[in-house]
Amino acid sequence: MKLIAIFNRDGGTFKTTDMTEYCSLVQTTFRGAGHDIECRLVEGPNIVEEMEKAAATPGLDGLIAGGGDGTISAAAGIAWKNGLALGVVPAGTMNLFARSLKLPLDIRAVVDVLAEGNVRDVDIASVNGRPFVHQFSAGLHARMVRYRNNMAFASRLGKIQASARAALGVVLNPPVFDVEYMVDGVTRHREVCAISVSNNEFGEHPFLVPDDVAGGHLGFYLADVMTPPGVVRLAFDILRGKLKENAAVTSMTTPELELHFPKSRRDVRCVIDGELLPMERDVLIKLHPGELKVFTSPVIQQAAA
Repeated sequence: MKLIAIFNRDGGTFKTTDMTEYCSLVQTTFRGAGHDIECRLVEGPNIVEEMEKAAATPGLDGLIAGGGDGTISAAAGIAWKNGLALGVVPAGTMNLFARSLKLPLDIRAVVDVLAEGNVRDVDIASVNGRPFVHQFSAGLHARMVRYRNNMAFASRLGKIQASARAALGVVLNPPVFDVEYMVDGVTRHREVCAISVSNNEFGEHPFLVPDDVAGGHLGFYLADVMTPPGVVRLAFDILRGKLKENAAVTSMTTPELELHFPKSRRDVRCVIDGELLPMERDVLIKLHPGELKVFTSPVIQQAAA
């Protein structure tokens, strides 16, 4: 296969990695497996532009992307729109899509798996046309990310510590908002503190990742308005992999979902694959089954077959 690997040199793990040596490892491993590969190191602010340029390369078969969840989400959207296979090198803090694909989380171990060249078709979702591979969320999660983004941190550990402080702030000040949602042609209204829509239903995992990203449906979760003790109970249930057993949580699956937020507020935000964004009042979320090609391990490939 003809491949281009683009690594975000600002990605968490890459900051403390000898990237010259790492690129050499990638090239040696992939070429040894019969692939034609080029490695490019890119500064974080330029990563999307460089991946889009790479995707337009004539004869390209796949894009190998290395970085955090934001980088991988952007790479997935670009690969999807250009019909390319995506290889994921997990160099971020959470590495949620890599976990969903059951890839090694070590940046060196994953190279051997990707070089095997096993490609599988998995699902990708979109929110108002913007692709995502993990989750759209509003409420508790968005407020936590907003709090965290207002804190200073310069390392992976610092980001984790900032996330913990932000989570405490959300516990003490949980949001409340109205939402109308349409599933299977039926519209309902709820007052909630959190919404999450995932690319396939979450499994019993504290990181909230699906057991299979080729299941053909969205996971949809609503959390009732909560007091601080209720938010603590929800967090505890998430950590033990029991989100759907929480009494305040309603969960369902659907291939498509419409959301409407009747009250206009400028401060309302959503999170799409870890990125904090303004919330539109009308949101259409769709699943695109089997439309994203990804490199995966031989074991997962055989199980899917």
